[in-house]
Amino acid sequence: MTTVKYRAPHSDRWEEKPLGWAMDRIARLVKDARDCDFVEQNAAGVTVNHLKTVASLGGATLDNEENYLIKKLFTGGLGILPIENQARL
Repeated sequence: MTTVKYRAPHSDRWEEKPLGWAMDRIARLVKDARDCDFVEQNAAGVTVNHLKTVASLGGATLDNEENYLIKKLFTGGLGILPIENQARL
């Protein structure tokens, strides 16, 4: 896969974009959200280091190891709290 489908905000059509462009855009949007909304300490002065404005929803196509790594990256690395996996047996 070398391209993705992208629909700009308020657009009524899809555009084809390079995969590299999409990865850079996702990274930039996550970084901007983290820079804007990251909480280092709560009102009581306790260090929390979290981000509540970005979330992750996994599915049944991910195995336990992938879910473990995603959880570690998102919580430990980025401070993202809302992480859910909807996998069912």
